[in-house]
Amino acid sequence: MAARRALRSGSPVVPSLSRRAFLAGLTLAAATACGRSSPVGRGTAAPGSLSIGAIPDQDPEVLQRLHGTVADSLSAALDLDVTYTPVTDYGAAVSLFRTGDLDLVWFGGLTGVQARLQTPGATTIAQRDVDTDFHSVFVVQSATGLAPSDDLRPLAGLRFTYGAETSTSGRLMPAWFLQQAGVDPQGFPGGPGFSGSHDATLQLVASGSYQAGVLNEQVWAARTAEGAVDPSVVAYARTPGYHDYHWLLGPRAADLAGPLRDYFTGLRADDPDDAAVLDLFGAGSFVPARASDHDRIEQIGRELGLVT
Repeated sequence: MAARRALRSGSPVVPSLSRRAFLAGLTLAAATACGRSSPVGRGTAAPGSLSIGAIPDQDPEVLQRLHGTVADSLSAALDLDVTYTPVTDYGAAVSLFRTGDLDLVWFGGLTGVQARLQTPGATTIAQRDVDTDFHSVFVVQSATGLAPSDDLRPLAGLRFTYGAETSTSGRLMPAWFLQQAGVDPQGFPGGPGFSGSHDATLQLVASGSYQAGVLNEQVWAARTAEGAVDPSVVAYARTPGYHDYHWLLGPRAADLAGPLRDYFTGLRADDPDDAAVLDLFGAGSFVPARASDHDRIEQIGRELGLVT
């Protein structure tokens, strides 16, 4: 980056390690310190490989574009063979992380807690700046006649759908906020639905299959900006903030924790290559994350029977 800026300004360039070369050096040093000639993503993987995954919270083509870009960027920065492996549902992401078939996974708050508790030695790596104060949006069909409000009680009599059953922003936190407002989170007419993803929630409410639902604010904002939200679907209420998404690293790739954290927290919006990753994530930057960031998620998950 510094070299590119110097070339553009006409200043003399002093040879130095690029960030990519520096991170690749860190990766090799980490592997050497662990007695390996090259880094290993997991015990059964080829040397120098890393398998990444993510909870399927959006449409598959969106996820492929997002995490395919991350895989390419990580591969170049750390000199690793990085592959993105799609999964079928939230539970599969947790299971494949536990078995070591996925080394690095983009989890929501709840699934990250579940995966970490089931995988001794897992390391919390980084989260986006927006994940330190994340929000959900309750949406309703315009035919309900409901105007935007902070009062969640009118939702109790509507056919309602969450996202995935273990989604933090599409189920766990909205259910908790409903409960705090005096609404039984399981007591909707006919029982609540579970769409499977935030995009699917929008589609089900737009079709009239459900009169109301909830999804994460970032997807709502992105689809609204794209003009992809049916006009019959309107925002009703926004939840208070909470910690959410984060990268979790498996124990078989623990030697890469430092280089991976440096890679994510070193992404800069003023660098075109970095900006491509940040823009897809809807983030201004990544910041270091700790397991304790999600203590509240774990507590609420236990209260609602989603963490045991």
